[in-house]
Amino acid sequence: MRPSRTRSAAEGTGPTVPVGARFVATYTLAYMSVALMLIAPLLVTLALKIRSLVGAEQAPQGLALVTGVGGLLALFAGPVFGRLSDRTPSRLGMRRPWMVGGLVGGVLGITVVATAPSVVVVLVGWCLAQVSFNALQAALVAVLPDQVPAVQRGTVSGVLGITVPVAAVVGTFLVQLFEGHQVAMFLTPCVIGACLVLLFVASLDDRRLDPDAARPWSLRDLLAAFRLDPRRSPDLAWAFAGRFLFISAYAFLTTYQAYYLIDRVGTAEDDVPAQVFLATLVQSVVLVAASLVGGRLSDRTGRRKAFVAAAAVTYGVALFLIAGAQTFGGFLVGMAVSGLGFGAYLAVDLALVADVLPDAADSARDLGLFNIANALPYALAPAVAPVILAASGDSYAVLYAVAGTCALLAAAVVVPIRGVR
Repeated sequence: MRPSRTRSAAEGTGPTVPVGARFVATYTLAYMSVALMLIAPLLVTLALKIRSLVGAEQAPQGLALVTGVGGLLALFAGPVFGRLSDRTPSRLGMRRPWMVGGLVGGVLGITVVATAPSVVVVLVGWCLAQVSFNALQAALVAVLPDQVPAVQRGTVSGVLGITVPVAAVVGTFLVQLFEGHQVAMFLTPCVIGACLVLLFVASLDDRRLDPDAARPWSLRDLLAAFRLDPRRSPDLAWAFAGRFLFISAYAFLTTYQAYYLIDRVGTAEDDVPAQVFLATLVQSVVLVAASLVGGRLSDRTGRRKAFVAAAAVTYGVALFLIAGAQTFGGFLVGMAVSGLGFGAYLAVDLALVADVLPDAADSARDLGLFNIANALPYALAPAVAPVILAASGDSYAVLYAVAGTCALLAAAVVVPIRGVR
């Protein structure tokens, strides 16, 4: 009988049995699937859906409303469902029930968006999708500290780091295959993603909580899920700030990418899906290599901060290149450089966070709380970007220069972290 990789929630030690290639493969595919089901709409289809409902003039405001409210709800979903997952003494495990429930709700939400006759209905569907997929993500990300020993976290985190760009490439490729068929553009990524998540769920040796050790749920307990005390967990607080700034830079780029191509580069609307796919592909080729190499080097050297800071600086430089670009070729160059920074950042930052979690018994709660740093920028960027554009005379160069500054600040706030090198 093979030894279990998991541990009881009552135990204080982390996993010690190395994970194998099969686990890493299925975990990576499931992790990628959540990104696939959310990123495909964010990159292309959500913007085009809203544009088809309200027209070109009102589309930016409609997109800001939908993504902003959806992102705001995602802020609450991560910590709440992470807390609930940490408190779940199910015979199926602590994480599995929330993965399945989140998947079902998320696919239903995307279906509502795909068939919506108005922006209001799009908003309802997108909110359901955001809340549900964040419940799934909160349980899924907790599998890293649950199952993976510290000595493998950089390598596994590096593999997970390629999931966002791979999902972006796959998502934009699938979308362009079904150009002109909006329902298929939305639902095809969901069908593929759901199958891959269920494959991982079926094979997971899930962590289990002894019912006698389970702490009861309460409103006070759920409210405590949102407490991040910099005095008790300064390293987690600094890591939170860094991720927030970095994802803010990414949110500015992705949320308004379609409009940037149309208004600044001069791309015809019908050509936007193909150009976004090509740009994402160029970015991802570089990103995959940077993520795999960066994660392994981080494990071998035992260092996290230097890799994260250098990656954030590189991503900032890339955004300044994009800000100065006036042709699609210049945009592609910036996207290629951004792949280097984005890949190295995602490869190591998740391992850094897992290493500085203050309490193993609350890992999903802390990671769900940390996920606010991923979700909040998608609520703020759509609200802040129109203000920046209005103040700058609709200058996307200024907007992406602000994004580049956010990435540079993300590199600076990593320096005070003391729990890792």
